[in-house]
Amino acid sequence: MKTYDYPNSRALFDRAAQVIPSGIYGHLGPAEGCFIPVSAYPFYIDHAQGAYFWDVDGNRFIDYMCAYGPIVLGYNHPAVDRAAREQLEKVNCGVLPGEIMVKLAEKLVSMIHSADWAFFAKNGGDVTNLAMLAARAHTRRKKIIKFAGGYHGVAQWMQFVGNAGIIDEDVSNIITLPFNDAEAVSAAFKRYPGQIAGIIATPYHHPAMADNALPLPGFWTEVRKLCTQEGAVLIVDDVRAGFRLDLHGSDHHYGFEADLICYCKALGNGYNISALCGKNTLKEAVSSVFYTGSYWLSAMPMAAALATLEELEKVDGAKLMTSLGKQLTQGLEEAAQEYGFHLLVTGEPAMWNMRLTDDDSGVLHQQWVSECVRRGVFFTSHHNLFINTALTQEDIKYTLDVARDAFCALKATRERSKA
Repeated sequence: MKTYDYPNSRALFDRAAQVIPSGIYGHLGPAEGCFIPVSAYPFYIDHAQGAYFWDVDGNRFIDYMCAYGPIVLGYNHPAVDRAAREQLEKVNCGVLPGEIMVKLAEKLVSMIHSADWAFFAKNGGDVTNLAMLAARAHTRRKKIIKFAGGYHGVAQWMQFVGNAGIIDEDVSNIITLPFNDAEAVSAAFKRYPGQIAGIIATPYHHPAMADNALPLPGFWTEVRKLCTQEGAVLIVDDVRAGFRLDLHGSDHHYGFEADLICYCKALGNGYNISALCGKNTLKEAVSSVFYTGSYWLSAMPMAAALATLEELEKVDGAKLMTSLGKQLTQGLEEAAQEYGFHLLVTGEPAMWNMRLTDDDSGVLHQQWVSECVRRGVFFTSHHNLFINTALTQEDIKYTLDVARDAFCALKATRERSKA
């Protein structure tokens, strides 16, 4: 099977490094360690369609990162792009919001089980930060519980002392606990009586560079009970998992109700929009927080989001992605076994995590992933992966063929190293 080279990507990166910090800034930059080994990955995209993207060297990839989550219906979905263009012809960024904002809010309230209202911004971090501010405004308390390894954006309160620019005061009111430990949550409420404003958590635990963990039976029921009796706000960060597990909300999927629920990623199928939804009991608190942005009322992404939600309903997107994810991950596990390896799959099938357990260092898994990428299947080795509804049976078959070829190459390399 042919493997890819990336001369144009490398040349473009050399140019970028002269005028852009790190060449590519943020989590997508090779300097951040997302692509290991760096030589296996392209750096720049040229165009995309459906489940695929093509890099600047003309190599085609099946994208199982889905742009790190936003692409839920496939790239350039015709109904979504048409809705965006039609709105753009009217107005996008205007001096006033348009009717489309009301329509989108009505749609979210009708779909999401725990939503009585919706507030719109641009990034996931915008709405997780607003949720924290609203919890503090509502309770007039300082402390927030989060779970170790949980990611909720790059605001100072979410980071750690030792990270560049972060000081003790930024995180002094954050309580970090292990996920799935309801007793630890109960103990924290006892230790800080009347001081905890809220709990923020992803619906299931999907940290980077670690196995994912589904909520244990009874965990969310107990956490919901504790928040209710202690007067704390329960915030679900559904930025990654939103609409991939359940169109009614991931809290609904796991059988409980959040007070506030944060969306971004799949909400607009690549158009830049996020939403905070919540209960009427928090509506006044959210309204009291001074929180805004230059482009938060832009109409075009709202039109795209409304079309995305309608398309997800038409195809029963969450059910479809779960089914495709099960088929793919089972096939990957079987392919590993065929070549004498052990692939551990954790998390939800529509947004799974995987790693080879044959090597504690993680290097073996990185090598296998890199062999897949060089053959046109875009995985990363450090992060959960994503399914989108444009994925076909032919794509899954091709992915499994690539996985087997990559395992074959990995096995040959392993045997040569032992010789």
